[in-house]
Amino acid sequence: MTNWPILVDSHDALRAAVAAVTDWNAPTPCAGWTAAQVLQHAVGDQIAFAAFLTGGDGPSFDPFSPSGTLDGPPEDLLEPALKLAAEAWAGVATSHETVHIPVPPNDMPAGLGVGACALDAAVHAWDLAKSAGAPSPLPTTLARDLLPVAQQIVEPLRAFGAYATALPATSGDEVASLMRYLGRDPHWAS
Repeated sequence: MTNWPILVDSHDALRAAVAAVTDWNAPTPCAGWTAAQVLQHAVGDQIAFAAFLTGGDGPSFDPFSPSGTLDGPPEDLLEPALKLAAEAWAGVATSHETVHIPVPPNDMPAGLGVGACALDAAVHAWDLAKSAGAPSPLPTTLARDLLPVAQQIVEPLRAFGAYATALPATSGDEVASLMRYLGRDPHWAS
């Protein structure tokens, strides 16, 4: 569906994490948010990326103020959003110079833009897996590919509370390094 493997891998991780959640009211590494709220936020973000790329409709709710109430099976909320995002990115050639996305500075090279979309899906996949007490669904190769993206886009977003201050680097794999950079404790448990 898309010619961007980083996005495919991130979407697969998000699907796996959603499948692992059994308690949608459980806490998550996103302070004050339940698993349902993280899912709604991730869904809204994927819809927003698609809307910025295509000029289509954005999410019908505020992804930064999710209700936490799921009106049906979580997959019924997730899959249409992932499809929208994948189809939108399928229309962007890898040689495309600049894309317009919902992450500051909004206009960036296509590879970085798709990386931002993938990073959003991946970090929330990790959040949901942690909430469920499941192993991280992120392959180490994906985390390794996402860290340079994070290093290019996350700093300005910290001021808005989208990411916490980076945690000190310690030993660990690529997933732990990425999560620490994003301000998440790799050892978080509910």
